[in-house]
Amino acid sequence: MVDRISRRLFLGGLGASLIPGTSLAQAPLVSLRPQARGPQLSGVERFIKAAGLRGDVVFAVADVKTGAQLEAFGDEKGLPPASVAKAMTALYALDVLGPTHRFETTLMANGPIENGILKGDLILVGGGDPLLDTDALAQMAANLRKVGVTEVRGAFKVYDGALPYIFSVDPGQPDHVGYSPAISGISLNFNRVHFEWKREATSYDVTMDARSANYTPSVEMARMRVKDRQLPIYTYEASARQDRWTVAKGALGKGGARWLPVRKPALYAGDVFKTLARVNGIVLGRVQVTTETPRGDVLVLHQSDSLDSILRGMLKYSTNLTAEMVGLAASVARGAAPNSLADSAAEMNRWAAETYGVEGVAMVDHSGLGDASRMKPGDLVAALVAARKTGALRPLLKPFSLTDANGKPIKDHPIRVDAKTGTLNFVSGLGGFLTTAGGSDLAFAIFTADMDHRATIPREARERPDGARSWNRRSRKLQRALIERWGALYGS
Repeated sequence: MVDRISRRLFLGGLGASLIPGTSLAQAPLVSLRPQARGPQLSGVERFIKAAGLRGDVVFAVADVKTGAQLEAFGDEKGLPPASVAKAMTALYALDVLGPTHRFETTLMANGPIENGILKGDLILVGGGDPLLDTDALAQMAANLRKVGVTEVRGAFKVYDGALPYIFSVDPGQPDHVGYSPAISGISLNFNRVHFEWKREATSYDVTMDARSANYTPSVEMARMRVKDRQLPIYTYEASARQDRWTVAKGALGKGGARWLPVRKPALYAGDVFKTLARVNGIVLGRVQVTTETPRGDVLVLHQSDSLDSILRGMLKYSTNLTAEMVGLAASVARGAAPNSLADSAAEMNRWAAETYGVEGVAMVDHSGLGDASRMKPGDLVAALVAARKTGALRPLLKPFSLTDANGKPIKDHPIRVDAKTGTLNFVSGLGGFLTTAGGSDLAFAIFTADMDHRATIPREARERPDGARSWNRRSRKLQRALIERWGALYGS
């Protein structure tokens, strides 16, 4: 039986800590009992009003052991989950691909090798590994030499057809943000290129490279020019074989660095591999990108970490590219042929309905970056309850700290929380598990959004719009207060 509490019959008697004007982060000091409020604001409504948030607030919390919903507010409405969506994507990938799945990147030859000479094409084959980096490519180049290849007479190709090509995770984001790169069957360094600048007299020395822990190869497929202007700070122009950027001289100062998105992942990986092969004495021809399924002999194999390890990193660092690539891989494994993130997300939505019986999951991507996605908190909670029973997800989630009235983390807090956060401008989310002081396990989801205000932000201002930081701070304060509330209400 589901114990759903309506908006007008929420638990009252919330104690001094929930009265407007006092700290939302403190636990209730008195015992809480149900109390009908009639036409007045219910306890939780006064509680939410005290947070001072414009927009919508929805949440749900359930007992993990029984699955019974303990409290819900606005659960009939779906909101953008932001990066909390990655929790659903993790469940999707774990179920479809399995926790021990490993992505493979290979070097293949479609001709014979005689006296160290490959008389055919060398093909760098992407297998959808979201963590492939320059260090891994360097090891592959060294291993190519170890298997005896010293010269390639044929073409050098990069296969990226394991996943569809997508220009940007969210085209509505500014061109220059590194968290919305392109996607394809091969990814390198999260499809980001490192841009660094240093002032030299009246000009600037700029570099574009594919740095990793041990290597810093320069790249040819990404170019930057400094322009004598104040705004816009960056412009992007695509050409057949290059990402062409300009940057405003007035914004550079003395020096600095940032990661920029790569829009041509296969050319990027090929460009970097050519450099690393040359270090090993192997000169390769012009990079040719292909989507034709490669055939030949595997010369070198690189395997990724296991999927559960990849997902743990994705949930900890909230990497959008990882979420999109593992989500796409799961959809392909289910037999779908997605041409876009929306196609793949629709397959995940169908999976969620089939697996958990939920109909309010309407994602347009796997990372939550697109604000057109919608998710009902009760649907996520239903998935979390099912996942907790199998133990699949909670070990991968990051511990979430509760804080005191001054915002400082409380060490050894009696409530333990493992959750996924989510933040967009004027959108915030939190979903996961909490264990009360009495040992009760709960699953919860909290979504807040001011979509009307978000819609007024120009595209070029979406990286750091005015007011977003303070709004999201108030939302996080409300999230922590709700967790304190649930810990007190359902602690035994």
